[in-house]
Amino acid sequence: MKATAFERFAGLCAILAGVFGLLYSISFVLIAQSAPVTAGLLSPLFLAVAGLLTTAALVGLYQRLQGVDGGFALLALGLGLAGALGAAVHGGYDLANAINPPLANDAAATALQGAPSQIDPRGLLTFGVAGLALCLFGWLLSQGGLSRGLGLLSYLLAALLVIIYLARLIILQPTNPILLVPVLLVGFILNPVFYIWLGLSLWQEASQAVAARRAA
Repeated sequence: MKATAFERFAGLCAILAGVFGLLYSISFVLIAQSAPVTAGLLSPLFLAVAGLLTTAALVGLYQRLQGVDGGFALLALGLGLAGALGAAVHGGYDLANAINPPLANDAAATALQGAPSQIDPRGLLTFGVAGLALCLFGWLLSQGGLSRGLGLLSYLLAALLVIIYLARLIILQPTNPILLVPVLLVGFILNPVFYIWLGLSLWQEASQAVAARRAA
């Protein structure tokens, strides 16, 4: 019963992670055009919350897939948690700077302005490591568990996340189509769909387990 309760919790967190991930994309891409100050507060807040919610979602996914291959499932979970917590810390760092900006005469702050984040340089954790985790989860899903369709989506999302990391590392220019197109696909479609789908699947599995116990 405790495991079932956590599956429902993980399912709810996954759905909320998808929602907050979409809100992050809306604030970072759309709201920033008309209200950059507001977007500067909202986007890191949404990123931090989405990262924290993702941790519970990935633990729930790990529980469903550890029977397929425990070692690879644990590796996928470790990478996924690193990516999710990296995103949360990155969002928290940006939020702290948005609320209390560094002093203009602070030489150290000025020198670091525009430099890669020391916590998540060019999205190494948020995109690169998270992409590797989803690639492993996609393989485990394709071997059996939850949904093979979710596994295919996980592969696609993983590939685009790694492309985004490499593009941010090499190209830097955010309007370059090589970076812009994957960012829009991931932020507005694939990431929200993946986590909401995952959340609904976990919730449904938990509900079916409860119904089976009551029937027995």
